[in-house]
Amino acid sequence: MSAEQVCVIGGGLAGIASAVRLLDAGHRVTMLEARPALGGATYSFHRGELTVDTGQHVFLRCYQQYRDLLDRLGSTDRATVQDGFAVPIIRAGVPPHLLARNRRLPAPAHLLPALLGYRPLRFGQRIAAVRAAAALRGVDPDDPAADRVSFGAWLAAHGQDGQTVQRLWELICTAALNAPPDRASLALAARVFRTGLLDRADAADLGLPTVPLADLHGTPAAALLRQRGATIRTGVRVHQIRAEGNRFRIVGEGGALTAGAVVLAVPHSQAARLVPSEAAPDRARWARLGAAPIVNVHVHYRERVTELSFAAGLDTPVQWVFDRTPPGVSGQYLVVSISAAEQVLATRASELVRTYLAALAEVFPAAQRTQVRDAFVTREPRATFRQVPGSRSSRPPAQTRSPGLALAGAWTDTGWPDTMEGAVRSGQRAADVVLAHLGSTSDPTEVTA
Repeated sequence: MSAEQVCVIGGGLAGIASAVRLLDAGHRVTMLEARPALGGATYSFHRGELTVDTGQHVFLRCYQQYRDLLDRLGSTDRATVQDGFAVPIIRAGVPPHLLARNRRLPAPAHLLPALLGYRPLRFGQRIAAVRAAAALRGVDPDDPAADRVSFGAWLAAHGQDGQTVQRLWELICTAALNAPPDRASLALAARVFRTGLLDRADAADLGLPTVPLADLHGTPAAALLRQRGATIRTGVRVHQIRAEGNRFRIVGEGGALTAGAVVLAVPHSQAARLVPSEAAPDRARWARLGAAPIVNVHVHYRERVTELSFAAGLDTPVQWVFDRTPPGVSGQYLVVSISAAEQVLATRASELVRTYLAALAEVFPAAQRTQVRDAFVTREPRATFRQVPGSRSSRPPAQTRSPGLALAGAWTDTGWPDTMEGAVRSGQRAADVVLAHLGSTSDPTEVTA
């Protein structure tokens, strides 16, 4: 079959993954992106001598499709992956505690020494946590019944008291799902803990960007797609998608184009406005997914205040903190990431800065003796969808009722949380829907399904 024109609407990770897969199959791709550059939610901006990411995006070794995409983009060496899961736990007045897997033991025994030696919990709580971890291996992330239960309720039913939840399970759950355990789907929590921590010893080894997100995703993606012959039009907001026979008319700022197929890779609120009613008669239910915010507090100190590259906080407002000091910049640039940030989303920036400067000074005493060169706040009001119990019933599949029109985005029904891996998987699924419609397939030697 001859090469067909496919329009990919949205230049985030889902749209990029779709475009790469479609180009691999030999189709012509036009990408439309409303922002000035590709990258979607993983973008950067400049402030003085700093390049600032709007959010702190980490990944796990088990994010295989995302890591394959980094390889295709030529970005693998722009991120580092631990050779063993290890998270420093910081509290005011005590040395950091390292929560780390045993590198010699197979899964799930690799976590046993970490849990039994976890100092923030009493010994009896550690034993109960080991039992709960073992029970969690029996939860099927794809079981609809698991999606209807909160992770917090499941933990309580498996002997986890409030302090154990707050000092252990919540550390990872809130960061991974942008929701505390009592508001998080058990199915999605099981995906995080089983796939990431329990089923394979090295799966949870953390990956962190060593460059700004724009240099990790958007810029190299634009270069690759153009090199492969794609047309990229940024600054174009699409207003309408209309089916015309067996083709689609896409109307946006600056004109319109016709394509044989469309991948709609935008947030669910935008997708609900753009998708034709006949393609998704139940699109109104997507609104139930809602939005969950993340807030980041950025502090540039005149001198270094910690040697940790990142850490998770206990008994402090500092949930997670990352050292994002770029080469050649003096002092130290730290970013505090606040997930499930509904309570602070509307708080004045000056108040947030005051609160978190004091909190950082408590966990990093050197900050008390160091001048602050700059401090500011970034907010992501719609960082993820609300990954609450029952949310999967509102997540649509990639395929719509209009042949040739597919949905992509981490909010679609990937079975994964709203993560970079989920976004990439969604884009690949959407591309496969389009390829099946066009009667072609991707090249298995270049793309892993």
